Amino acid sequence: MLRRVCSPSLLNQVAYGLNFVKAVSTEVLNPADAGILSKARSPTINFVLGGPGVGKGTQCTRVAETYGFTYLSVGDLLRKEISSNGEYGDMILETITKGKIVSSEVTVKLLKSAIESGETNRFLIDGFPRSEENRLAYEQIIGIEPEVVLFFDCNEVEMMKRVLHRTQGRVDDNIDTTKERLRVFEAYSLPVIRYYSQKGKLHKINAIGTEDEIFERLRPIFST
Repeated sequence: MLRRVCSPSLLNQVAYGLNFVKAVSTEVLNPADAGILSKARSPTINFVLGGPGVGKGTQCTRVAETYGFTYLSVGDLLRKEISSNGEYGDMILETITKGKIVSSEVTVKLLKSAIESGETNRFLIDGFPRSEENRLAYEQIIGIEPEVVLFFDCNEVEMMKRVLHRTQGRVDDNIDTTKERLRVFEAYSLPVIRYYSQKGKLHKINAIGTEDEIFERLRPIFST
C-alpha cells in the first residue's frame, strides 16, 4: 500500500488540475475536434495504469504481440518528443526530470497523433491517463471510451527496487525522482483508478511474480 504523502507542490498541482477540469467541463467543442475522425471506424482503446517500475511496458509488449494491438507508451511518446527536439521537448524534459506530470494538453495532442498514425485500430495505451485532468482532456479531445482499463498493483518497495535496477538509462530513473513519481502517482492516478473501477472497466492485476505468471493473469481479459 502506498503512503499518503502530499507535498505543497503536489497540493498546488491538484489545485491547478481542479481549475483545468472546471474550465474544460464548460467548454463547447466543435464535433470535428471531439474524436479521432481520420480513421474509417472508431478505434478500440485500452488504458494501462500502474506505478513506476510495476512492469507495464513488459506486459504491454507481450499483450500487443499476442493479441494484435498497437502498443503506445505515453512515456515513450514524451521521450521521443525530447530526443527529436520537438516543439515541446524542453518543457517535457524539465517536467519529467522533476517527477511531475506533463500538461494534459501536450500529452493528449501527442497521443492523438500517435493513434491517428497507428498501424492497427486496436490500441494498448501504457501510462495514461495519469490524472483526472488527463482523463477529462482525453474525453474532450479524443472522446473514445476505453474498453478495458488495466491496473498493475505492486507495493512501493518492489517498485523502487525495479526502477533502480533498470538499465535503460532513463533520465528519471533515480532515487529522488522515483520517490516523487510515487507520490505523484498516489495523489493523481489513484482517483482515476477509482473512477474506472466505479464504471466497471477496471481489471486489477497482481504485478508480483515472474513475467510469465503475470502474463497468465492477463490472458483471460483479452481471450474472451
